[in-house]
Amino acid sequence: MGKIMEALFCVFYLVFTMIIGIKIICKSRGNKELTLFGIMTIVLVSGDSFHLVPRIFAAINQTGDYGFWLGTGKLITSLTMTVFYLLMYFIFEIRYQKKNPALRIAMIGLAVARIVLCLFPQNDWTGAAPVSWGIYRNIPFTIMGIIMIVLYFIERKDKAFRWMWLSITLSFAFYLPVVLWANVHAMIGMLMLPKTCMYIWIVMMGYKETKK
Repeated sequence: MGKIMEALFCVFYLVFTMIIGIKIICKSRGNKELTLFGIMTIVLVSGDSFHLVPRIFAAINQTGDYGFWLGTGKLITSLTMTVFYLLMYFIFEIRYQKKNPALRIAMIGLAVARIVLCLFPQNDWTGAAPVSWGIYRNIPFTIMGIIMIVLYFIERKDKAFRWMWLSITLSFAFYLPVVLWANVHAMIGMLMLPKTCMYIWIVMMGYKETKK
């Protein structure tokens, strides 16, 4: 029953988030910030679908072998999540008119480093991935997250995005234990569900901006 509930949640997340992303773009009316937010949302859900769709099938047909697709999906999701946070930084620049060339270069550099580390064969995405490489590839990703938390915390007086920093903080708080201990304690992997809820929260903050 637990697997079926997880599958239903994944279906809801993928369909709901894709619809919201499309709506944000359609309602952006040339607003660069909203257009970018909509693209960011679609990048998020498109990447997640490569990992979650195999999980849905695995939950429905528990006798099948989906190891290859789950591993490949995890790789793709890791790459698109990197792009997601880079786009979030660009949205920050546009929204608050704060362009820092050094910080932009740093964010791009961290994103490139993360992508390169994800592509190393030592990650063994479709097999038994070592925890060490899980840590290596998440170092630049975590730094990107910390930067975004600090930046949005500084701008927390912005009514629409005042909780953006908290949603990012919680998403990493749920994600990092999975990286470190999911291979030892499988139940820790369930933290990905509340992590996903944080991304829905982020997406809805952007969607509410289309109502103005």
